[in-house]
Amino acid sequence: MAATTKSGLQAQLKKLQRSRAGEKAKSARQKKALAEALARQKATAEILKVISASPTDVRPVLDAVGENAARLCEANNAVIFRLEGDLLRQVASYGGVPTTSHPADGLPVDRGTVTGRAVIERQTIHVRDLAAEESDFPDGSKHAKRDGHRTTLATPLLREGVPIGAILIRRMEVRPFSDTQIALLESFADQAAIAIENARLFNETKEALERQTATAEILKVISSSPSDTQPVFDSITRSAAKLCDAPITAVIILEGAMLHLVSSNFERDSLAPFADLWPMPIDRAGVQ
Repeated sequence: MAATTKSGLQAQLKKLQRSRAGEKAKSARQKKALAEALARQKATAEILKVISASPTDVRPVLDAVGENAARLCEANNAVIFRLEGDLLRQVASYGGVPTTSHPADGLPVDRGTVTGRAVIERQTIHVRDLAAEESDFPDGSKHAKRDGHRTTLATPLLREGVPIGAILIRRMEVRPFSDTQIALLESFADQAAIAIENARLFNETKEALERQTATAEILKVISSSPSDTQPVFDSITRSAAKLCDAPITAVIILEGAMLHLVSSNFERDSLAPFADLWPMPIDRAGVQ
């Protein structure tokens, strides 16, 4: 009877130990999940703070997105691209992986690279070992072998379903990204796209207001100088130089068959050598 009791107690003890081990493992998983959630919230808050502080300059936002994407997804680096025509141009990078495969004049958008395919298909592309994918990603595989990266993940930046760029993260080892990390990268891509769109809308609104202000100023000069056109020409010159960011601006009018320089933003001394050129006849080589 005593032997049976001892055996039973030992079994219960082992069961209790297994239960406690299970609880510890569960607690560890919960703590890890909580820490990851807090890190994601902190990263999102940081990016939103940068967005609010840089409404017209998207570069600081993209730098913050790249850094957080690499860190939270446990990648060796992150690269963000803007889509310009049929080229992807690198606009932000974080981490130590070489970017020699991303030329300054742009990366062609094609299916031979992970980033290009993500843009074309408008969906996330996850490759376990890019160096081994010569047939599916010939260009990407070549770059991976040269630069040394292996597991690769790219997702497009979309504005109303239309690609405007992409974000790429890479590891120097074969270690696929988790579903949580993939979803996190997609979330970062959404934040980057929002920042780019906000900056575009802000700058468009600012430029529209500047044009309206310039037009109002010119109309004001016209109304105050009905018999003198010179103030009007000078106002037009100033506004054109400012809005078009043009260091050389001039207003030229046609009288008969001759062109007359009536206003410019040239310094008087620099204009003197050209004074004898005006007025000049109309021909294709006359005004450069």
